[in-house]
Amino acid sequence: MIVDGQLSPIVLFVFNRLWHTKQTIEALQKNDLAAESELFIYSDGSKVGKNEVAVNEVRSYAMSITGFKTITIIKREKNWGLAASIVDGVSEIVNKYGKIIVLEDDLVTSPCFLKYMNSNLNLYATNQKVASIHGYIYPISNLPDSFFIRGADCWGWATWSRAWKEFDADGRSLLNQLKANGLEYECEFNGRYGYTKMLSEKIKGNNDSWAIRWYVSDFLKDMLKLYPGKTYVKNIGNDNSGTHCSTSLDFDSELNLEFIQSEIQIKESDYNRKKFNIYFRSLKKNVFIKLYNKIFK
Repeated sequence: MIVDGQLSPIVLFVFNRLWHTKQTIEALQKNDLAAESELFIYSDGSKVGKNEVAVNEVRSYAMSITGFKTITIIKREKNWGLAASIVDGVSEIVNKYGKIIVLEDDLVTSPCFLKYMNSNLNLYATNQKVASIHGYIYPISNLPDSFFIRGADCWGWATWSRAWKEFDADGRSLLNQLKANGLEYECEFNGRYGYTKMLSEKIKGNNDSWAIRWYVSDFLKDMLKLYPGKTYVKNIGNDNSGTHCSTSLDFDSELNLEFIQSEIQIKESDYNRKKFNIYFRSLKKNVFIKLYNKIFK
């Protein structure tokens, strides 16, 4: 149920992948609340001497999109890169509207995605403990309808201006805080997920991840993200077409076509955190490396 009647704006970040962008839009158009929602499309500019034709193809397609209450296209004159574009775009929209739903150009959503996001944005709007709502969940069996895990995530997510204010762009400061509080091992799901290494690589300039900084920012504040028990998002970008993404089907799950709303205790689920640990441990080493590359770089 959408309590306050005010739907969250949707922000979609695109670049040069026309086919992927079409799949993302076509799935989003089938969502129950699409026609009542405002859509903002941030189109990153082409790199010098590269991508210009592909970027223009995506922009031309964006101009033809229908099916939403309003559509606003923001065309970057230069290539900002994914991290800078997302941080700027999220900041601009969430500070104006107070809440936001965020997608990238390779995320196919369930028809229930917008309903799930908007309902939970309203349900947990005033609870300072909750940082974000997440639409994707790993292919882990026997999860509850919804549960909380510490930190934040990045494959189809939503948040509020009050939570986004906690985002710290300073990777070195975040890493120092983790070390000072002895939280590296816990942050990495008992050493099974390479978050601190990724943060270190960000500091060295070897990646430009916004998502690792979003995750650690909320983790350090002991804030929680809400996960669904079955995924409302499927990533179709793991085909070697996107930034830092290689080819893999390891994270595919069938989309959940049923809207489930359940108010639960606002507390991290130790049981489900252990299930995450087991899942990460079950991955082969080469798949593990792909995992953190794809999700957070």
